[in-house]
Formats: sequence, structure tokens, C-alpha cells
Amino acid sequence: MSSYQPWCHGNITRSKAEDLLSKAARDGSFLIRDSESIQGAYALCVLYQNCVYTYRILPNEDKKLSVQASEGVPIRFFSMLPELVEAYYSPNMGLVTHLQYPVQREEEVDEEPESNILPPQLPPRNFDVKDSEQPCKNLSDTFLMRLQNMDLSTIPEEHQMAIQDYFRNLVCSDAEHLQNGHPYLPGLKKLTQAICKNLNSEISRILPALEVFHRVLDQQLSPGIGQFSKQVGDASQSFSSRLEQLTKLLYSIEDKVKYRALLVFFNLQVKQDSLGISTKMFLKVDVESGKLYFKKSKDGPEDKYFVHNKILQLVKSQKLLGKLHIMVETEKEKILRKEFVFDNTKKREGFCQLLQQMKNKHSEKPEPDMITVFIGTWNMGNAGPPHNFNSWFQCKGQGKTRDDTADHIPHDFYVIGTQEDPLGEREWADTVKGVLRNITNISFKQVAIHTLWSIRIVVLAKPEHDNRISHIFTDSVKTGIANTLGNKGAVGVSFMFNGTSFGFVNSHLTSGSEKKLRRNQNYTSILRFLNLTDKKLNPFDITHQFTHLFWFGDLNYRVEFPSGEAENIVAKIKQQQYQELLSRDQLSMERNDGKVFLHFDEEEITFAPTYRFERDTREKYAYTKAKATGTKYNLPSWCDRVLRKSYPLVHVVCQAYGCTNDIMTSDHSPLFASFEVGVASQFVSKQGPNSAPQGGIQIMNCVATLLTKSKTKFFIEYHSSCLEKTVKTSEGENIEHSEGSIKVRFSNQVKLIPIISDPEYLLDQHILICIKSTDSDESYGEGCVALRAAQFCHTEFHITLTHHGEKTGTLTGGIQLDTSEGKTTEKLYDFIKIERDDTVTTKGKGADLNKFSTTQAHDISNPSYMEVSLQRGNVIDKGWSYSMPPKNIPTAGQGGKESKKGGYDVGTRSPTGKSSNPILYDSAEREKEALQTDPFFPRGEGEKVSEMFDNPLYGSMGKAHGWGKAQDHQQKDHLPPQVPIFTTFKAAEGDPDRPPLPTPRNRSYTCSETKPQPPTPIALYPSTHKKPVVPSRSEGGVAQNRPPLPSKSRPGVPEPQTTKPRDYRDSSELPSKQRPPARPGQPLTACRVR
Repeated sequence: MSSYQPWCHGNITRSKAEDLLSKAARDGSFLIRDSESIQGAYALCVLYQNCVYTYRILPNEDKKLSVQASEGVPIRFFSMLPELVEAYYSPNMGLVTHLQYPVQREEEVDEEPESNILPPQLPPRNFDVKDSEQPCKNLSDTFLMRLQNMDLSTIPEEHQMAIQDYFRNLVCSDAEHLQNGHPYLPGLKKLTQAICKNLNSEISRILPALEVFHRVLDQQLSPGIGQFSKQVGDASQSFSSRLEQLTKLLYSIEDKVKYRALLVFFNLQVKQDSLGISTKMFLKVDVESGKLYFKKSKDGPEDKYFVHNKILQLVKSQKLLGKLHIMVETEKEKILRKEFVFDNTKKREGFCQLLQQMKNKHSEKPEPDMITVFIGTWNMGNAGPPHNFNSWFQCKGQGKTRDDTADHIPHDFYVIGTQEDPLGEREWADTVKGVLRNITNISFKQVAIHTLWSIRIVVLAKPEHDNRISHIFTDSVKTGIANTLGNKGAVGVSFMFNGTSFGFVNSHLTSGSEKKLRRNQNYTSILRFLNLTDKKLNPFDITHQFTHLFWFGDLNYRVEFPSGEAENIVAKIKQQQYQELLSRDQLSMERNDGKVFLHFDEEEITFAPTYRFERDTREKYAYTKAKATGTKYNLPSWCDRVLRKSYPLVHVVCQAYGCTNDIMTSDHSPLFASFEVGVASQFVSKQGPNSAPQGGIQIMNCVATLLTKSKTKFFIEYHSSCLEKTVKTSEGENIEHSEGSIKVRFSNQVKLIPIISDPEYLLDQHILICIKSTDSDESYGEGCVALRAAQFCHTEFHITLTHHGEKTGTLTGGIQLDTSEGKTTEKLYDFIKIERDDTVTTKGKGADLNKFSTTQAHDISNPSYMEVSLQRGNVIDKGWSYSMPPKNIPTAGQGGKESKKGGYDVGTRSPTGKSSNPILYDSAEREKEALQTDPFFPRGEGEKVSEMFDNPLYGSMGKAHGWGKAQDHQQKDHLPPQVPIFTTFKAAEGDPDRPPLPTPRNRSYTCSETKPQPPTPIALYPSTHKKPVVPSRSEGGVAQNRPPLPSKSRPGVPEPQTTKPRDYRDSSELPSKQRPPARPGQPLTACRVR
């Protein structure tokens, strides 16, 4: 396409084209843009009677262009676009009206050229130019002369003769081989074999012994190790390869010995309350042996301990941030609850990570279900790094940081993004590997490295994950001046880790406080054109292509204050008063307006702005910069950020987010973030292919509301790795065409056949949904549905549709999962729970410790699952919601057997575990109950909720344990009728066999009236009044007058016996009125355990 033509708009979006034509407001106005569905094709957009008509321009095999106009009009072919446009200025060419007024391009936002916009220079070659230009004879003489000037007294005479013979007779032949393009150096090989003759035989003798030693140290034997001996004994291997094997093996042995020496054990001092008196205790974690010791003194006896498989649960208190409950099982299968208080939250987190690592180390699972990922971003300011920058990778400095006990716990992946990086790729990668090896004593493997000018991304992984990583992609996008310079832009890396996809984007956006709109354009360009997957997911941008997407870098968004407020800002930073500054943070404001990073998450910022410091100090911000045009102000800002976006109902927790304060070579401080991420394994079914019935995924009653006035027909495409191929529906029925939007009903029920029907596999899968037009095959919105939402029974979903980072509508419907017989296993990340408040128990003496009461439990390890922002305290749009049943309903194929362990129902905790309590549960009750137990939900006076949060990935536990007979009493649900979260629609009466494929020579008919803004979210539910729950005395709650006595220490009172096994979070005191009523007029949709 010729860029100088006024009607030529290149790769603008469909919605942008509609806006431009609407502003033109003249019949016959037109423009041409690139097609979004077919590469090399175009879209001709024409305005007529306030509507936009879109015609596809397709090239044929000879690259001739033709317009798909009205039927019956002869097809004409053109060699060039200007020739085509000129012809369609004439009337009666098959268009709704002939072309008259070309719509001009919008002027690009001016961007001042920066002083440093040249690509980085290549480092000088490390060789003597004079020597390289001399003939071969002179080269030999030069080396011999250098050899004579060296001290050879320590070298055996036979080795001296061999070296001299090489430089005299063989170096020239090797040089000729290189000049002819042959990397093989026969002369050098002959010399090394002669010198290392004895060493070669010695390697063959010692390698088997080192291999055995290495296997003993290795915690999990890799399938490839057994082949190592064969490789060692292979005489065809070159000596250098065998020497490299020996070096790597020695390094690996040294790393493993050091690593295990560091993690042999940790002693942590804690407090334990007994009789109201706080006493010191010591917890010793022996990672290697898998034991947790409880000691009264640091050097006390170690006779009281619990093995890793007897440590059942860690429950963090949310009220007292240092408190931790440890649930352990005794030899008599009795559940004990140990309560300890750490010095601070960081100590508690470090202890939890140690226990998690210990359980993972001794796990019998062949593949991990949780890994940790380090994300680092640093604008190096064209200066090399300091000698020591360990603190960056140890997450030390300001903000949310890791405890010292986690210093030597390595992450599984390290993803490092740099901007204005002056080093070469290899030099920087080797530097980072060296720092990590110094910290962790592990030689990390390089997964990928990619550079665009001075923007770079490096991904390193533990060596043990080598066989789990596949499908590696890298790409870059330039967003510098005219999108042609690489001084600004992004680099990306993606890969599969077993069954989970990861995407990482490091970007450097336009600088300058006033360039906010240009930064937004940079983001959109990167999102649209960064290609990190194969062509199967072409309809989706990178925000939908990966299970977990991490976007970081120097995003350059500033705080919007007048330049005269600079001193004021610095004063607030010194006082750590960040909230007022963050309220004017450009990135936060743009995200709130839905302009960039829609549905992304960012951890709360609790650290000082990372830009712009004076170099060699972190005590002073350099917020003024002298330029030829005058003084430029760079107010202290949070330019460097880490954001993430994951599929619904997956596990991801941010463990650290902050910046260093001891790395001062740049005007930016390095930023770090640490994440705990759930992953799916490459599933291998334990059942034969014909032993189980074929499962299915049923999707029904889909209704899409699209923010467009196009009158074309639409169909849905379903994409997923669990499906053999993409599935397309028939055309939907356009049932409503209101101002600025159109509603489409897809009445036909769709059944998707997964390649594996085992629930262990299916519950980790997601369905990507794309709504397309039948004439242009262009996407009008994409979304994602988690199959885990339909784990127990039919579930209604409501997802936000997006396209190119913009909201384009919504989609509601129902999903039901049919799986084969099977059970799912508990995930490692379910080992740790978070308790909202201290527990309360029944009153009176001799209370049963196994019956201490806790109200409704939800896990808030990822608060976004409940669509609750803990930072802002309001309901936020996450892009999806589900009417999920309680998770203690068993999955398909599971029975309702009781837990074998008394007093501790593991199945109730587990996302896929069994349940012993059959219940009836209505989806409407689930929605209301989730809000009633929400700590940020408005309540009446005197109301109190004491609760522990169960894992919302898999739905609430429900209040089955606390429901009494009075729960039959129904109250009115005050859900506002204008908030249609889930809707079931009547089946359409259209032709179900209508083909969904695009038909040629059809046009897209689009009205151009101004689009209304999407409605602002309103409160979903008004306040409901409940009777306050009065806390009783218990081990976890304190009475008003005196502390409680443990039942076993009360003289004369026998220890109560548990008459019925129950979960330690069961509640018998919940008021029956807490049961939320069903919505008026809504039938009860229940799931019954049989």
C-alpha cells in the first residue's frame, strides 16, 4: 500500500476507521485500511447515510486486486490500489455509493528526537589487526616469536616440541580451513590430543565415579542421566567435548553440595501463647530430611518433630500478621493445631516458603504443579552494572521484599528485562548467570535471549526444567520515531512449561511527562504486532494467548503534577507518603479509564519512585535537566513497572514487589517482582483410550452484546489445546440493534469433544472464544472461559470481550462439563491458606479443640479471583465472573465417602478433593453469599464477620456446616434488576445449519453514529442486615475479662471426645439467617451429591 496516498490508513483498527468516517459526516467519504483477518488484503470503508459499509479488497494468485461488491456486478482486477480507487470514483460500480471524499490520516503525535537514538555499536573484535593482515608465513613467524619470549620452564619438553611444531607447520593449514568456511581445525586437534594424552585416559577412568556421586546428590533422577556413561565411553567424542562434560559435572557436584549445605536446616525463633503467657519457641526446618522440629531452646533436644507428610496445612492469620497456625497429624491420626507468632510478616512468609519447598522436594509427584518466577526490569542508563548487584535477584530493598531465610531459595525462572543496556548479549547473560550462581550455587540454563537495540530480555531456568520447556518464540516491535527506530519498543519471549504457556514482554515506551498519549499508542502497537505464538491463535492478541502474561519495563508513565511541585513531591517521598502521588500516576489513571492494560493486575506499590535519581546516590532526585529548549522537568515517578494477566481461575500470587536501594550506577533503580505460579503437567491418562466414555464440554445459551453497529452476521470460534481442532458455530441471530451496540443470540448448544476426558486434565484447561463476522472473518471480540468453573455442575459465565486491548462487548452463557471417572489431586499451592480473622469457639469450660468454630472460609491467596481489590476496597472488573457452586461438591465420577482422618477433612480443602457433606446449593445464593462474606461489602451496625477464606479458584466452601433447619426461611434478594450478571435465553428459531464460513462478495454494513461510553460499574448489592456473631472464648479468640485456658490444662475436666469427624474449620454457631435467599422469580438450580 502506498503510504503517501491520503486515503491510505495502513493498519488502523476497524473501530478507529468507523470513528474517522463518523467525523467526516459526508456521504461518499472513504478510506482504506489493512484487513485484520487476511494478510495482504485490504478493507474499503465507505460512509453513506450515517452508516459505514465495509468491502474487502482481496489479491488473487497474480497479486491483482479486486473488490467484493454487490452480487451481479462484474469483478474487475487492478494492479495497484490507486488504480482501483480511481475506478470506483465512477458510479454504478457495485458499491452503496461511489467514492468521493478521501478521509485524511490523523496526524501522528509529534515526538522529539532523542539525543541517543543510534543503534548500539558492535564491540571491537579482540584480535590484532596487523597480525590478521599478514600472510600465513608471517603469522607463523609471529607466533613462534611470541613463544620464544615466554617462560617455558614449567612445560615438559615433549609439549614444547608439539607447540613449536604446530606454529611452524600446522597453523597455516588451520587458517586456510577457516578462510574456506570449514570450522574443523585438524592441526589444533592433533596438538591437544598430544598434550592431553594422559588426561584423556584419566577422564575415562574418573567420570563414572563422579557420575555415581552426582546421582546420589541429585534429588530427582533425570531420565537422561542413565545415558551419561555411554556418552563418556564413546571414543568418537572429541576430547574437548569430554573435557566439557567433566567440567560441567564437577561444577554441578559443587553446586549441589553447596546448595544442600545452605539448606540443611533453619532455626527460627517464634512465640507461643500458653495461659496468656508468651513463651519463646524455636522451629527448625530440615529441608533435606523433610522434618519440622519444635524446640524450647535453640540448642535443645530434637525429639519432637513432624515429618513432611504429617504437616497438613499452614493457615496465616490476617488479623495478626505474624501469626501462623500449623495443622499437623499425630501417629494416632489426631489433628493438632499449633499456633505461633513470628516477629513480623516477612519472617512468617520465609518460613512458609521453606516448608513449601520441603514438601515440594519430598513430593511423590513426577511433575511440579507450582513454580516461582522472578521478574526484574532495569533501565541501566547506558552504564555497566556494579560489581555486586545481588540484592536485585534476592528481592532486597524497598517495598514488598523477601525475608533473609529465602535468600538461598532459588526461583525456577529468572526473567530479566533491561533498557539502555550497553553490554553485548553474551556478556550480559554471563554476568547474570555468574551472579545467580554466586547466590544460589546453581548454574542456570539460558532459555532465550532477544535484543532490540539496547532493549533486552533474558530468560534463565533451573537445569532440571530443561525437558519441560518447549515451543520457544521471540520477537520485537519498534515504536521509536515513525515506528521505525528501535530506541523505543519491546522484546518478548514465550514458551510452554509442560502444559502451561508463559509470555514475557519487556518494553521501553516513549519518554516525557506530556507524551502520555504516545505511550498509549506504543502499548497498542506492541499488543497488536508482537508475535509470540504460531498461527493457530492469530485471532487473539498476546493478552489472550498465554496462561500467564507478564509485561514489564520502563513504561515511562509519570506523575501528573505541575513542575513547581517538585520540592513538595520530594518531601512526600521522604515521608513515604506515596498514596497522594500514586493518585496522580498516569499509568494508574489510564488503566482505570480502560485505555491501556485492560484487565491486568499490579501489586500494590509501597516503594519510592524509581526515577530520576542522581547517579551514585539514592538520596537525591535529579528532577531538572538542561536542554537547548530550556529546563526540562522529570518529576520523580514510578516509570518502571511489572504487570500481569492470567487466565481465569488459575493460581498466581505476588510474593515480592519493590526496588533496590544499593544499585546506583543508573538514574533508575532496578525493580524486582516474585511470583508463585500454578502450572499444569503434561497429562498422561492412567486409563486406556477405550476404557472410559468420551467426555464433553457443553456451551449453551450464549448471548453477545457487541459495541458496534455492524449489521453483518456473527459466529463463534472456540479454540483450546484440549480440542483437536477449532470449532465454529452456526450464525447467530441479531435480536436487538440499539444505539451503539448490537445483541446477538447463539441458540444452538455446542458440544466440544476434548482429546482427554479425565478431570485431572480438563480442570486445568481453558476455552478461548472469538466472535467473528461472517462476511469479513474479522474478530469483534475475544474472551476466555475456565473449565474449572464447571467442575461440579452447570455454571453460568459472564466475560468481557476485548479486541486489540479495547473492550468491545460482553458474552454470557452456560457451560457444563462431562468428564470420565477419576479424581483430582491436591495442589501444592493449597498447602497454605489465609485466615481473615481469629477463630471463635463455643462458650463454657471444656470446649472441644477439634470443634473450634470458624465462619465461612475463602482463600485470598489471589484476591482477584473474588473480583475484590484489597488495595482499593471496591469491586473491580476482572473481565470474567462465574456463578460457581461450593467446592465441596465432588467432581464427576467421585463418590461422597467420608474422610478417613478424624477431625480433618482434606477433601474439603482440596480444590478437587472429596466431600462428606451432601448439600443443595443455588447459584444465586452463591453470588450473594460471596458478597456477604466479603470484608469490603457494606454492612449495618454491629455486624461482624469472623472468617477464613478458602480457595476461590474453585468456588466457596459454602456454609453447609453452619446451616440449620431455619435456613428454609427465605428473604428477598435486593439485586438491582439493571445488573444482568447471568441470563438464560430462549432458544433461537433460526436455521441451525446455516454455514458459518465467510461468504464472498458480501459487505459489512456499519452505522457510524457516535458510540456511547460503557456504563460505569455500580454497586451490585445493597447492604443486608444480619445479627452480629458474638465471638466466644477459644484458642483463637480472647474473652473480655481473661484469656482462655486450653482444655487439656484445666484440672478436673476430662478432654472432650469428638463424636463425629469434622473439618477443623467447621462451624456450628452460624446463624441460620445467614443463608442468602434465592433471587425472586428464579427457580432453584441445585447440584445434589448422590
